[in-house]
Amino acid sequence: MTNQNNNKRKIPLLPLRGLGIFPYMVLHFDVGREKSIRALEEAMINDQLIFLVTQKEAQTDLPSIEDFYEVGTISKIKQLLKLPGDTIRVLVEGISRAKVEEIVSDEQFFFVEVSELEENAIEIDTEVEALRRSLLDVFDEYIKANSKIAPETLITVSEIEDISRFADVIASNLAVKIEVKQDILASFDIKERLELIYEIITKELEILEIERKINSRVRKQIDKSQKEYYLREQLKAIQKELGDKEGHGEDIDVYRGKLEKLELPEEAVKKIEKELDRLSKLSQGSPEVGVIKTYLDWIFDLPWNTETEDNLDIKHARQVLDEDHYGLKKVKERVLEYLAIRQLSQNMKGPILCLVGPPGVGKTSIAKSIARAMGRKFIRMSLGGVRDEAEIRGHRRTYIGAIPGRIIYSVKQAASKNPLFLLDEIDKMSHDFRGDPASAMLEVLDAEQNKDFRDHYLELPFDLSRIMFVTTANSLDTIPAPLLDRMEVIHISGYTEEEKLSIAQKYLVPKQIKEHSLKEENLQISEATIRAIISGYTRETGVRSLEREIANVIRKAATQIVEHNKETIKITPANLQKFLGMLRYRFDKANLKNEIGVVTGLAWTAVGGDTLFIEVSVMPGSGKLELTGQLGDVMKESAKAGLSYIRSRCE
Repeated sequence: MTNQNNNKRKIPLLPLRGLGIFPYMVLHFDVGREKSIRALEEAMINDQLIFLVTQKEAQTDLPSIEDFYEVGTISKIKQLLKLPGDTIRVLVEGISRAKVEEIVSDEQFFFVEVSELEENAIEIDTEVEALRRSLLDVFDEYIKANSKIAPETLITVSEIEDISRFADVIASNLAVKIEVKQDILASFDIKERLELIYEIITKELEILEIERKINSRVRKQIDKSQKEYYLREQLKAIQKELGDKEGHGEDIDVYRGKLEKLELPEEAVKKIEKELDRLSKLSQGSPEVGVIKTYLDWIFDLPWNTETEDNLDIKHARQVLDEDHYGLKKVKERVLEYLAIRQLSQNMKGPILCLVGPPGVGKTSIAKSIARAMGRKFIRMSLGGVRDEAEIRGHRRTYIGAIPGRIIYSVKQAASKNPLFLLDEIDKMSHDFRGDPASAMLEVLDAEQNKDFRDHYLELPFDLSRIMFVTTANSLDTIPAPLLDRMEVIHISGYTEEEKLSIAQKYLVPKQIKEHSLKEENLQISEATIRAIISGYTRETGVRSLEREIANVIRKAATQIVEHNKETIKITPANLQKFLGMLRYRFDKANLKNEIGVVTGLAWTAVGGDTLFIEVSVMPGSGKLELTGQLGDVMKESAKAGLSYIRSRCE
């Protein structure tokens, strides 16, 4: 064990910021604080001894008693040098450890009573010698790993016989945190101090080894980058000499700049790097140059990280949808439900809706309104007559003139990864020897698969899960079952006469008046007139023909206004035939009284239905039933059932 004698003495104290000093250590530092300068002056007046302690926080300008450690080093001032700006440079040498026992004064400067530790020689037994040798070995490794320590330091340390001084000199050469050095300084027992220093150096060696590996890896990357830069510059010079102008250097630099700005999947980055490497090796006249540049342009033009912010205000969405369309309650409710769920969950995938209904009921236009209500970009793709799978997935780059499919093309045009995508007339797709586009649509319209949609041209995964897909169809009969299973079907029925009247008054008439550059006061169309147009000139489930007839009326009215300088044209059921001609459709009235041999029937039609008057006459026959005309199986079966019923009842 260490033999210790504790002597008490009163001595000026100087707190150090970010520095620590050990016995036998020579240190110089600058002093600028008034209290510290006064402490130095007091020390120089007496025996040039000063007690140096380390501050706990280096940022503290005016430290108090609690702001510095208790254990420090009694040091002797060797030299003072005044510098410009009231700063003094001090050279000191550590003498011995000491601990603050009492603060005598802290007004002009810190004057303290310390308990000095005087260490006597200890017996170096086998354990101490083993610690000394182990510490010397790890310190040797530390010097080799740390380039900041001179190699001669090891020779100096190995010649020290005093075991306490041996430990302190090693500790003074360690590049560790000030808190760690303070722990060593506060260790009064020499064996404990040796073990602590050994443990600290061992940890530092592990850290230095990790730093070495990191530096080596970084250096290799830098060397590789410098090598690539040097080779590219050489390649540019060679191409310039060959009359190849600047080669592809500028283009490659532009592509690399775009690549750094985009956050692409790792697979896409590797693919782009591979294509850039191929491009750098090609001559300017190679036909592959255009193919590679077109491919890279397609990749960089896609909205990998760009999307519009959804407007999730349900009141705003309801107002927009009601402004643009009358009725269509189911569709509107589904959109509002989606917006409500989006407010609760930001990670919800876009719905895949299929609007099914007769022509002219507003399937396509409601999709535009949904996009406007949500603040999304709108893109439309007509699938009518599409019979080639490449229309959906694109062509492989092995073909001349290959391009991506219309899905990727439309997303690029939208410049957003979350547009509203309308797939119009999905029931009109067909297939032939070039493939089945309906099968290709299975991946597009599957919420579990379209996150990694792969176009044949790009050969990279692109996320379609943020897109809101809306499809339209007139019938579900021609849509394959697997494709239909992936969509949420919403049926839209035809409009009644009252609904058509409301649509015409609120939307169609004002729209046509505006399109024909007229004012509302120039034209008066009564409700009865619109009813007459609906019943006498159109026969449809939607309102397309109705809009055309209204436009026809307004055009003729505009002609009269311009030709005869009239300010107002009034259109009534009485003068409607002057604008639209004779009535095209008439409705039969049911008989007011029952007649023998005549029965009134109802027939279903796509435009709402009609009445049938079936008349029979009694005549001799053979008992056979003859059906003429192009009757369907249901009608034939009904006729036979009717005949069977008559036979069962006749006497």
